[in-house]
Amino acid sequence: MKIEVLGMGCPKCNVLYENVKTALKKAGKEAEVVKVADLGKITEYGVMTTPALVIDGEVKAAGKVLSADEISKLI
Repeated sequence: MKIEVLGMGCPKCNVLYENVKTALKKAGKEAEVVKVADLGKITEYGVMTTPALVIDGEVKAAGKVLSADEISKLI
């Protein structure tokens, strides 16, 4: 599984990244977690507001910070 956190490094993006790591740890799952700050890559996903969460190439959320529990349900 590959999880991407899209954002330019804002505080909300960092919180989402940490929440992803927490969700994976709680679920006992492993995944490649990547921060994506490249604006071109972000727009390729059609995301206009960050932070955004992409799991295996599919945008799951944009413009909000999901909690670790919300992320757990998606993985």
